[in-house]
Amino acid sequence: MTAIGESAIIEGIHYSSGQPVRITVRDGVIAALEPFAPADAAALPHVGPGLVDLQINGYFGDDFNTLPFSTELVTKVSRALWQEGVTAYYPTIITNSPEAIEEAAGIIARACDNDSHTNRMVAGIHVEGPFISPEDGARGAHGLEYVRAPDWELFERWQRAAGGRIKILTLSPEWPESAEFIAKCSASGVTVSIGHTSATPEQIREAVRAGARMSTHLGNGSHLMLPRHPNYIWEQLAEDDLWTCVIADGFHLPEAVLKVVFKTKGRQAMLVSDAVYLSGMPAGEYMTHVGGKVVKTEEGRLHTAHNPKILAGSAQMLLWGIEHVLKNGLASLADAWDMSSVIPGQFMKLPSGAGLAVGAPADLVLFERDGSSVRLLQTYKDGELVYRLEEQTK
Repeated sequence: MTAIGESAIIEGIHYSSGQPVRITVRDGVIAALEPFAPADAAALPHVGPGLVDLQINGYFGDDFNTLPFSTELVTKVSRALWQEGVTAYYPTIITNSPEAIEEAAGIIARACDNDSHTNRMVAGIHVEGPFISPEDGARGAHGLEYVRAPDWELFERWQRAAGGRIKILTLSPEWPESAEFIAKCSASGVTVSIGHTSATPEQIREAVRAGARMSTHLGNGSHLMLPRHPNYIWEQLAEDDLWTCVIADGFHLPEAVLKVVFKTKGRQAMLVSDAVYLSGMPAGEYMTHVGGKVVKTEEGRLHTAHNPKILAGSAQMLLWGIEHVLKNGLASLADAWDMSSVIPGQFMKLPSGAGLAVGAPADLVLFERDGSSVRLLQTYKDGELVYRLEEQTK
């Protein structure tokens, strides 16, 4: 990490306009943003807002769902994510015993209390489950023995352990009295997301009326066979008040599905990594606590060892997703980058949601682009240079 002083100048090609821009950073925020005429624009890197990932289960061998883990692990992951261009994220705790979820939430909260960089990186905690569908397919890899109906007192217990940091909760509204539970979450400032569901269209509509605002990795964590119509995927796409997250790693969803989501949702579409702890790790066989023996291929796909057709989670980060979208012509650089940074930031009401604008936090990334390839050069968090490519030690 490198302190850049009270004031600094960063020059690059604006990721959205494609024009050279000079950014003045002062006291951690963007103080000025002005066009200029460089002698050699081709030599400038691109500059964009830092990436915001709403769903990260772990990274580079470190897992938020294998207990016990330390506060140092959370800090390590938070800092390692700078090399992926991530400047804000939501560590994700998946379905487990009530005690395990409480413990994991408490560890993440203490890590934030103990380290200022971790506190600035962790925008909130995402709890994915255990209030999800018990049905095979919709449940995904979540453990059936821990799936349960929504329980407000239990959720409050987790929130106390988290110090109020639980900001996203993924559930299925198929359970009786889900709407009442969703309304309580929404009133308390928690974003309720529909996922791992076998809910009927009527239940989904009721959930949205109660305050549900997002769809978790739409199209995944679902049954292999669905009614032609109606079904819970169509219904979530049709709900104007639902924002949609998708995993754009090239393995979880076909390009046609991504295209439909982007066209249907527009500025309400967001990319997530949903990365498991094997993200960043080399290809090979691994033993995991969820799914047993898995294989990460040279192409970057993660599948179970006993059946290559069954995915074992996502092993790629947001930069990979941006490249996949660009390579397949599904969105412009500006739109793909916004779906991974500004839009989730705005949705979660983060200061960084302002993007490259005067007064916004100086959460910035500098990168080179060669066609659809993106090569990260530098990452700034609140105006501090926290990652430079030549410092990479992985």
